[in-house]
Amino acid sequence: MNNLRRKRLLSVVALVFTSFLGVFLILKALNSNLDYFYTPSEMINIEIPDKKRVKLGGMVQEDSVKRNGTNISFKITDFNHSIDVSYNGVVPDLFKEGSGIVAYGLIVDEILIAEDIFAKHDENYMPPTIEISKK
Repeated sequence: MNNLRRKRLLSVVALVFTSFLGVFLILKALNSNLDYFYTPSEMINIEIPDKKRVKLGGMVQEDSVKRNGTNISFKITDFNHSIDVSYNGVVPDLFKEGSGIVAYGLIVDEILIAEDIFAKHDENYMPPTIEISKK
């Protein structure tokens, strides 16, 4: 084989190998950082590995919110099942009973120890009314 062809072949093989290696490393990194989103009914029916972070979405169950300083405990429901949640911190302004939320954290003894709470709002935005006075 010609020396020039051999160099070209080695260059192409090296380029293809490094491209595959780069794609593999990117996909591996993305897969390890995935957070799974579950409803309470799905949470009850699946086995979640220890130390696996999950996102639990649903509605804050009526009459379930208990506050003790910055500690707050409540239940997230999908109207079929509910999961207990414990959170230490300040909850978003939109957090209230009956509102939709997503809690992010770890499952410990069938209780979600939340690291973050995201409150959902409805998609109907109504701007505040502005009164214009005529002089």
